[in-house]
Amino acid sequence: MPASQSRARARDRNNVLNRAEFLSLNQPPKGAPEPRSSGRKAPGPSAQPPPPGDGARERRQSQQLPEEDCMQLNPSFKGIAFNSLLAIDICMSKRLGVCAGRAASWASARSMIKLIGITGHGIPWIGGTILCLVKSSTLAGQEVLMNLLLALLLDIMTVAGVQKLIRRRGPFETSPSLLDYLTMDIYAFPAGHASRAAMVSKFFLSHLVLAVPLRVLLVLWAFCVGLSRVMIGRHHITDVISGFIIGYFQFRLVELVWMSSNTCQMLISAW
Repeated sequence: MPASQSRARARDRNNVLNRAEFLSLNQPPKGAPEPRSSGRKAPGPSAQPPPPGDGARERRQSQQLPEEDCMQLNPSFKGIAFNSLLAIDICMSKRLGVCAGRAASWASARSMIKLIGITGHGIPWIGGTILCLVKSSTLAGQEVLMNLLLALLLDIMTVAGVQKLIRRRGPFETSPSLLDYLTMDIYAFPAGHASRAAMVSKFFLSHLVLAVPLRVLLVLWAFCVGLSRVMIGRHHITDVISGFIIGYFQFRLVELVWMSSNTCQMLISAW
């Protein structure tokens, strides 16, 4: 028995890891996970339970996260379809923006494309309508011009209100011109030039007697005005399509509230 005790004391002396200066080597690192064991580990003085308030605080913070920071694991079909159409719209609009910058592929035609867009601007149309109204000497002409002026003012207010509500930016970083600021055509949706071109072309087709070639040219002009706004990078394709639809409904609204010749004469005399 004494021999076995002496051999155990000799083994402890030979094991250098049992010395006080090497005790830290026997301890697992702080960040390392503890090995799993089937037996239950007895709680020691070094095992300190986490503070009871940490778990509740983390749960509250996870509940306070905004919805856009959370991953949507089961998106709806409508959301997938809308995002897909939006991505296609942006991609196609960027491809058609061949005159968006001076380094674009069609940069040499940028001035001509901008000139086509100016033909659908609100300031030239309002100024030209007022000038023709002053020069007109017939009651029928004054009636048509007064209702056209009403339609143009309605178009500017409608487009400005919807753009202010939606606040959609264009596909490229292009700043609006001075004329755009005057008509409050700052944002992309809907395209004010497209709505105005559609409304004016439909107005002329309904109230003017035009030959067939002129009617075809009028429709092509409205289409070219809308396309020019996409080519210079100011609007998306859906902005232009929405502008055409809004312009048509504006024409229908003006037809419903059409001012008679007596009303137009009263407004002209008061003005």
